[in-house]
Amino acid sequence: MSYFKTKKILILFSVFWVILAIFAHSIQANSVNKSAIVLLIAKDPAGELLGTGTGFVVKPEGILVTNYHVLLDAAVIEVAMSNGDRVQIESILKVDRAKDFALLQLPKGAYSTLEMGDSEKLENFNFLSALGFLSENFNPLESFSGSSKKNNLKKKITQTFGFVLGIHSQSEPDFPFIYTTASFGPGFSGGPVVDKNNHVVGIATVEGRSINLALPINAIKPFLNTNEKISLNDLLKEDKVSKEGHYYRGNYHLYVKGDTDRAITEFRSALKLDDSFVLAHYDLGAAYQNQGLADKAIKEYEKATLLNPSFPEGNSNLGGYYFRMQKYDRAIKHFRRAIEAYPNFIQAHSNLGATLNKLNRSEEAIPHLKKAIQLDPEFGVAYFNLGNAYINRGNLDEARKAYDLAISKGINFLSLHWNLYDAYTRQGKRLKARRELEIILQIEPENREAKKKMEGFSR
Repeated sequence: MSYFKTKKILILFSVFWVILAIFAHSIQANSVNKSAIVLLIAKDPAGELLGTGTGFVVKPEGILVTNYHVLLDAAVIEVAMSNGDRVQIESILKVDRAKDFALLQLPKGAYSTLEMGDSEKLENFNFLSALGFLSENFNPLESFSGSSKKNNLKKKITQTFGFVLGIHSQSEPDFPFIYTTASFGPGFSGGPVVDKNNHVVGIATVEGRSINLALPINAIKPFLNTNEKISLNDLLKEDKVSKEGHYYRGNYHLYVKGDTDRAITEFRSALKLDDSFVLAHYDLGAAYQNQGLADKAIKEYEKATLLNPSFPEGNSNLGGYYFRMQKYDRAIKHFRRAIEAYPNFIQAHSNLGATLNKLNRSEEAIPHLKKAIQLDPEFGVAYFNLGNAYINRGNLDEARKAYDLAISKGINFLSLHWNLYDAYTRQGKRLKARRELEIILQIEPENREAKKKMEGFSR
């Protein structure tokens, strides 16, 4: 591809992100009603803190929406309101463990609300914003009562911006999630995801992995007028023996506490109750992966993808393992499956491109790498893989440009600098080649090959 075409693409990417910034500014200018967003503080029967989450009010009589997993193992749920008041929920109106949402009833009163939108009208690349309380920025034991503390909670709400990458099923084919680039940090669970008109279109549900998932808001609408009431005590009893209870405990210990052994125990307990539980197999695989147990991890990922062949994350992780094992044909199969299920899966496009490079199929790799960059112009690894594709094709100028962009995005792989050294050497650019050797020796001071080649420059 010519320089001018490359430049044109980069300009288009820049324009795209400028547009995103404009929309983000407009959302801020017409700000979300943060008075309707609350902090949820979960405590165990002994009064010890379990964790925090986010919720939002959708009806003025005090109907509150959050994730089910925020309530897990809680004997008490405190709700910190925007004005500094703290109340306990009056009752639970609805719990859906599979879809991971709960409807709660606040004490009688008149409450500020968020307006709900229509998640079925969402399209790819529609702009979204997510709001929540980052747990790392908040001490739930802190008091916010008193005039000097008024509205402090509003100031502690974090707002992120992005767009829709697609609306697809994840592990279960019968219900979809919103895939988005708007990031959800720990503590965002149960928080609102809003469109450019600040209407709620989703509930932040899965964060911090390769993707961020929001439950479409339309999933909860049929239950807003329910007259059911569930006590926390009843929920606590049910969750002790439910597969979802074990699963979400496993997630908490794996991704929040870093206790892999406890996570494995919980995932296994979930699978004893239901061996067809796709997500439990997947996250058990992730736990084994954290422990470096490749064979066990692969076995669980294979089970997850056997149960649901179109599970994007399961296929992507399995493809990653086969890539590292140099089983490139198998890796390609699973990356392609991930992309078929989720066409805008950024990491899968980049990884597929990297795998095709290994088989000297760089011509096939380049479109996937450009797709990853188009979807996320800040994704440095994709630029690195694109540089490798151009190197394989002997297009040294385009390779250097891709590598330079990778470096600007924070990529500092040793192989990148060796490739740049090779490109500069082949083009007779000795000073730049020497500079790459210097960088290699900064990264790895005892690199014998780099030292030997540096000696050649001194002669």
